[in-house]
Amino acid sequence: MDLLQLRYFQAVARHEHMSRAAEELRVAQPSLSRTIARLEDELGVPLFDRQGRRVQLNRFGTAFLRRVDRALGELDDARREVADLVGLEHGTVAIAAETLLSLPDLLARFHVEHPGVAVRLYQSTAPRMAEHLARRQVDMCVTSQRIAGDRLQSVDVVREEVLLGVPPTHPLANERRVSIDALAGEPIITTRPGYWHRELTDRLFAAEGLTPIIVMEGDELSAVQPLISAGLGIGLIPAMSRAGTYPTVALLSLTSPDSCRTLRLVWRKDAYLSAAARRFRDFVVQHSAILGT
Repeated sequence: MDLLQLRYFQAVARHEHMSRAAEELRVAQPSLSRTIARLEDELGVPLFDRQGRRVQLNRFGTAFLRRVDRALGELDDARREVADLVGLEHGTVAIAAETLLSLPDLLARFHVEHPGVAVRLYQSTAPRMAEHLARRQVDMCVTSQRIAGDRLQSVDVVREEVLLGVPPTHPLANERRVSIDALAGEPIITTRPGYWHRELTDRLFAAEGLTPIIVMEGDELSAVQPLISAGLGIGLIPAMSRAGTYPTVALLSLTSPDSCRTLRLVWRKDAYLSAAARRFRDFVVQHSAILGT
């Protein structure tokens, strides 16, 4: 058993598809299949249930993957720690975020102060972030939702009010504050499940015994404002978006005290954070006011 076999196994387990894993690894699919077969021969059990090129982890593979992720994660941590010890000033930090619109200004300033550090960004939902952290695919996450896990550590960096956006011709447009009850039957524009915007929308309505009538849902929060401006519905808008709000969107406060979001930074407390990742974490905490939406 060697590291190459373990890396290959990890990729196949992630994709549960031979061709896609081979494409990621940039190897021929037959070669990948042979490597996995040899690994299974060495272990004496099959790791996948197979249906053509589609494969699915079985109970042996699931148990083996937990150990492989841990072992390879430790090796990756060791490599990063050694690099730090020899005084390398350059590095890479991988960040997952629900929306990339929160980060441009912050990253621009970070780049000015730390030009040798490369930042890789991934847009992801909260459930996927938990997976990314578990597999050590990212160093940390910027999220507005809590990510479950006893190995995780987080720090709150921004707390803001979440407002209600309505078209200017809407009957509520001249109100300063409005209750969730008043929104019963209104067409709601939001994001798909998995994003903080949808989670908060569902939670606020559920607290009043209501179900939102969702007429449009997508992957990017930035689409909510122009759709409201077009008169297609109403929806939640973070207060930090106020400066960039479309002029044809009226913003109202909600009476619910839960109409807010907390932006937090999350990382694994049992994983080694490189010097680059530590610099980024400290920078975000110190410059949280730069964060937009």
